[in-house]
Amino acid sequence: MSGNRRDLLRAATIQVLASAGGRGLTHRAVDAAAAVPAGTTKNYFPTRDALLRAAAEQCTEQYHQVAAELMAAAGAPVDRESLAALLSGLLRNVAGPGRPRMLAYLELQAEAARRSWLSAILDPIAAADFAGLEQAQRTAGLPVTPQRAAAVTLALHAAIPHLLAGGTRTLTHAGLDDLDRFASDLLAAVYPPADHDRRAGRSDIHVLDPLQRPGHGSGQMTS
Repeated sequence: MSGNRRDLLRAATIQVLASAGGRGLTHRAVDAAAAVPAGTTKNYFPTRDALLRAAAEQCTEQYHQVAAELMAAAGAPVDRESLAALLSGLLRNVAGPGRPRMLAYLELQAEAARRSWLSAILDPIAAADFAGLEQAQRTAGLPVTPQRAAAVTLALHAAIPHLLAGGTRTLTHAGLDDLDRFASDLLAAVYPPADHDRRAGRSDIHVLDPLQRPGHGSGQMTS
């Protein structure tokens, strides 16, 4: 029963962080969110740092669970298109069912900037993202370098706060109003299709020099 109560309180801590932020994280708030008698949370997690640690550990466990579920549902990407579908699916999860977890995670990251011990708990989450997404880009057959793989992951990470904030104009300017298009455009920017075709040995693809577009220099207007 003690283990079940501890898990209930950890989940409630995530809920409080997501709804009230770091400043709203108190033992009393967690008691209320978990619907337990006053003082229960303090018995299990005596200090605020203990609460933060519990939340970070819960986020780490949830991360691995969600990553495994999404990968099982989508399967390992075998080409550019299936990789784009995987990336857009990850972002949809962040904006949808994963929203409370991600809001809590961002609050924990802010706290970790001032607590090295908390950063050490959260660090494996981001590290796993970089390693896992690099492997996904490799299985998709893209010409991966560590720098390119990191650029894709960093772009996804940068998109998350904007998705959570939901600013209409920001989402439009960033291309995040269409997640399928965003994922495809991101891969095209980091891995230009023409570059991929050249590396794959395809000679039937020709990229026109802008100065050689039909009509250039012949008095015709091009759009």
